[in-house]
Amino acid sequence: MAYEAAEQPPYFNIDPDRALAELGQPTSTGGFAEIAAACARGREDLASRGLNEAGQKSLRLFSTWEITKYLIPVAVAHFRRVLKQNPALPQGQSETEGGAKWFTLDEVLRLRAHFASEGSKAKEYQPYRPKGVPAKLVAVANFKGGVGKTSTAAHLAMSAALDGYRVLVLDLDSQGSMTSIFGGQVADEWQTVFPLLARHYGSHLQAENRARIARGEDPLPLDDTLSEAMKVTTREVIQSTHWPNIDLIGAQLNLYWAEFQIPVWRMQSRGWKLWDALTEMLEADGVLEDYDLVFIDTPPALGYLTINGLAAADILLVPLGASFLEFDSTGRFFDMLHSTFASIETGENMAARALGRDELAFEWDAVRAVVTRYDGAQQGELAALMQAYLGQTLSPHKQDFTALIGQAGEQVNGIYEADYRDFNRETYVRGRMTFDQTYAAFKRLLLGIWRRDELAAEGPKSGEESRELAGSAG
Repeated sequence: MAYEAAEQPPYFNIDPDRALAELGQPTSTGGFAEIAAACARGREDLASRGLNEAGQKSLRLFSTWEITKYLIPVAVAHFRRVLKQNPALPQGQSETEGGAKWFTLDEVLRLRAHFASEGSKAKEYQPYRPKGVPAKLVAVANFKGGVGKTSTAAHLAMSAALDGYRVLVLDLDSQGSMTSIFGGQVADEWQTVFPLLARHYGSHLQAENRARIARGEDPLPLDDTLSEAMKVTTREVIQSTHWPNIDLIGAQLNLYWAEFQIPVWRMQSRGWKLWDALTEMLEADGVLEDYDLVFIDTPPALGYLTINGLAAADILLVPLGASFLEFDSTGRFFDMLHSTFASIETGENMAARALGRDELAFEWDAVRAVVTRYDGAQQGELAALMQAYLGQTLSPHKQDFTALIGQAGEQVNGIYEADYRDFNRETYVRGRMTFDQTYAAFKRLLLGIWRRDELAAEGPKSGEESRELAGSAG
């Protein structure tokens, strides 16, 4: 609250006795538990506002206007005509007799498949995905909190799902914010990625023991945790969400234990390639064949879980705000990435050269920084400076902060989960547009990478074909 110029500042003349009366008792260790319990009750109350009668999150319905504007590129009249001509297709439901028709996302996906098979071949009803290539893994990371990391990952996952892709969301952050957004229920660390990392180490230990036995040495024991983890597959920790084409591997507080357990395993067996754990478990269980995209939300720290997520990723997105401190912090983040992965390569390649093996070289299809919570009126000059220094690494699209973002966050929903009738139409369209543009920039990146992979799989082109491709790209 502002005060008049003649008034004294509010920090003058504070009465110590009144301050003491307002203070309350000192907080003990047990006090943290009481605060945590209060937060849990509040969290359940807030989350319950987005839950259905069964206590689960449910996805809203989509109107004919919304479907034809954002999801299936057809005119409203043609959309209605196709439904009338095909009574076996989902017909939607009306809230009032003769009112607008509303559809579930699952019904939208079925309608999209129909238009893709029966509609104009000149229109993109289904998103591009070349055959025979695995899912792309996308890590969203920055060790500075509050940069919109989880929000960006969640909205990209939702955008891709609305576009028709099959999506797996992988939460590596023990705070579990991504898990909450998708309504995940995670009882303990055994329903997170932890057993997969433990299983990878257990498999390594078993292979090492076979070598030890062959040398006449005693094997190293597998403790109860490792023995139990050897029974867990990736599909067992995947849970469905209220989105029909988004699945989740969730997180909760106990996942942080992995940050202490992984270095213990590494000390026990220096030969264990911990950075390969997540990638190899997903590949071994065939999970990457079930999805088009895997979005990995990492903790705001460069720990062992983040290293696993980054090493697994094909695409790295680094959200940051257009401020000096966040630009500076992000530069330090990239410096730490260089130091960390260069150190791993150096250590591995010394042994590889000695044994005549192929050397390790980490590589990402693309790395992009993304400006979030952007205010063009206040941050335009600094954003332009950041663009000048980072060049292609900084995505040219800047994600605006709008009222819709704040309102959707208060309801524990993503923007795409918000019913546009709850907002001013202009606010909704503007708020959605900034995330649609964020997704468009990401999709352009994704399709370029997939096309590069597709051409590489086809083999070298003739000189004439290569020139034609280069000309069409320009």
